[in-house]
Amino acid sequence: MFKHKRILTLLALLPIVSFLLVACGKAKTATKNQTVTVVLDWTPNTNHTGLYVAKEKGYFKKHHLNVKFVQPSKDGAEQIVASGKAQIGISGQDTLAGAIAKKNPLPLTAIGTILQHNTSGIMSRKADGITSPKKMEGYRYATWNLPTELATIKQVVKDDGGDFSKVKKVPNNITDEVAGLKSKAADDIWVFYGWAGINAKVKNYPVNYFSFRSINPVFDYYTPIIIGNNSFLKKNPTVAKEFMAAATEGYKYAAKNPKASADLLMKAVPELKSDQKLIYESQDYLSKYYLTNSGNFGTIGSKRWNAFYTWLSDNKLVDQKLTKDQGFTNQYLPK
Repeated sequence: MFKHKRILTLLALLPIVSFLLVACGKAKTATKNQTVTVVLDWTPNTNHTGLYVAKEKGYFKKHHLNVKFVQPSKDGAEQIVASGKAQIGISGQDTLAGAIAKKNPLPLTAIGTILQHNTSGIMSRKADGITSPKKMEGYRYATWNLPTELATIKQVVKDDGGDFSKVKKVPNNITDEVAGLKSKAADDIWVFYGWAGINAKVKNYPVNYFSFRSINPVFDYYTPIIIGNNSFLKKNPTVAKEFMAAATEGYKYAAKNPKASADLLMKAVPELKSDQKLIYESQDYLSKYYLTNSGNFGTIGSKRWNAFYTWLSDNKLVDQKLTKDQGFTNQYLPK
């Protein structure tokens, strides 16, 4: 009789026990979700599509992350990530060099690249015939007057047999490269083809363009890249790996589905819809650069990374000499 009572009592308690187990399970899952703040390098654009895809399609959520995107202040993404106000940021290998190659380096590490090749170069009016660096002689180049920028132009002009001193320089206050060329504010401009070059195509404005990497392979450095705060990476290696796993899913989707991923980007950032044709065309172009030949996302090659940093050191463009493999790791990428 007592045995039967015990059985009945246990049966009566089962719904309560089940409820508590489910509730505890939900609470445990909720505590796994960690907020990660990502500071962009500029306003949202097609370089960032894979990140927005990862958020819109729930890849970050699947990896127990709540990801928040913010735009950089005047301090720049590097300072914001270094300060810990954001854990992850978007930068470039050239910009990162200035942040880490000094007596008191910022605590930053590149944990992946967004594009596998540098898509920047010089764009000019078609009619001027500036088809190579040497032909920049006598024309006005719009400059930000940055040491690495000017050294790059000097190097490619020299490599092409030209004389850098014959290149005229004017301040770069141009926000729309096509409009700047049309108004003759300058004759040639440093651009990222995936945006400015595609914009010229969309606006049917005839231009010439040559890439830096086509002149000298040392300029096929990595940009844009994903950087992390060193303290965050050390204390939260699993979170960093989950972030890169979700980002990888987002960029692999974008690589295979340019139009659909562009739609997701514009859904997340509605103001981009005013340039819908540019977004579609830019996405179609950049989607081809997200992955390695073997289909991987984010991988940084030691040889190319070191080649550019050696060039910076040799030309005394950084305060401290950059050492081999300094500033990057592939350890947070999916295996």
